[in-house]
Amino acid sequence: MSLFVTLAADILVAVLLAATIVTSLRLSRRIGQMKGDEAALRQTIGDLMVATGTAERAIAGLRAAIDEANRTLNARLEAASARSAELTEQVEAGEAVVARIGAIVAQMRVVPARVEPARQEPEPEPARPRPEPMSPNGERLGAAAAAALAMSERALARVRARAA
Repeated sequence: MSLFVTLAADILVAVLLAATIVTSLRLSRRIGQMKGDEAALRQTIGDLMVATGTAERAIAGLRAAIDEANRTLNARLEAASARSAELTEQVEAGEAVVARIGAIVAQMRVVPARVEPARQEPEPEPARPRPEPMSPNGERLGAAAAAALAMSERALARVRARAA
């Protein structure tokens, strides 16, 4: 029986030796693949480092551009606020002028109704037509009054439209 046990032990050792050789070959192939993957991984890591550096520089550039845009926007907002204040003052001054013109026109409408008409004596016809009398600034008084009336009516219409 000892021959059988020795033979069985030798066969078992041979099978285990064959399994060890097969396992060693598989591990050798895997180590080779891992070394190839390691080189590819190192290349990928290098590319990522370059891309990270580029992204950091781009982010720094974007931050600088945002800061500049923010300063420019603030300056423009301040200028717009100043212009808005100026325009508000000018609109208020214009409305005051329109109100004064309206008051003058209203007084001109009332004054002719109060003035008693002069005696109607026929005036002699001049031989040639005379130009109408001119005001000191060179405009006819009636035309100026009509223009002022039209302006005041338009201004009042705008004020009423805003109020509505």
